[in-house]
Amino acid sequence: MPASSYRIYAVQYARRETNSSECFYGDYRREPMTMAYFVWALRDGERTVVVDLGFTEPVGTRRGRTFTRGIDAGLAQIGVDPAAVEDVIVSHFHYDHTGNHALFPQARFHVQAAEMAFCTGPYAGKPAFRHSAEPDDVAAFVRYNYEERVRFVEGEAEVAPGVRVHHVGGHTAGMQIVSVQTARGTAVLTSDASHYYANFEQDRPFNTLHDLPGAYRAFTRIRELADATDLIVPGHDPLVLERLQPVADGIVLLA
Repeated sequence: MPASSYRIYAVQYARRETNSSECFYGDYRREPMTMAYFVWALRDGERTVVVDLGFTEPVGTRRGRTFTRGIDAGLAQIGVDPAAVEDVIVSHFHYDHTGNHALFPQARFHVQAAEMAFCTGPYAGKPAFRHSAEPDDVAAFVRYNYEERVRFVEGEAEVAPGVRVHHVGGHTAGMQIVSVQTARGTAVLTSDASHYYANFEQDRPFNTLHDLPGAYRAFTRIRELADATDLIVPGHDPLVLERLQPVADGIVLLA
């Protein structure tokens, strides 16, 4: 494998049944849909970068999600020990992306400064926003900052050779996506900048928003960064499990 050319693993840890009105802005049809919950591991033979932290089983149960395994168990199936991971990208501070931080005692967390500012600022507690975050997780990242374990990004930055983060906003104030160099070119992990393939393919934003025009701009940036449409990996689409190469139950690979 060429230097800084990554394999991208999507590891599912939970799911829930939902409907189209919750998943697409302005959709009132309430057609049944499934949402999958993933974390991602980027591996180049020398290093591992983890993207997002999922939620813990108690949080998922309280929120009515179907928890299938801990992310540590899923990562173990591809040979990743969270305790040894040095870099974790946190795409944004919603509950399903921040929950298992304690599993990564050696990690530096890469977050957008705009996300921390918003989630500790005057509007985070308003009804439109507060349900999407777990205050205990946000407080944990404040503590990690005091321990010098948070790297604040303002816009775009390299996390490791071949791995970059890009602020796009839209879904949250500090929503960031990840571009990854693979053997086939630049891939993009959208996380919640595009929950489903249909979001970016059809310009249909998700229903949970910080900035609607920003969501459209995020779709444009996703398409600009990716070298091919099939190198775009959305954040919650069960179709990821069909379109990528199976590795194990609930684990697929973009090689």
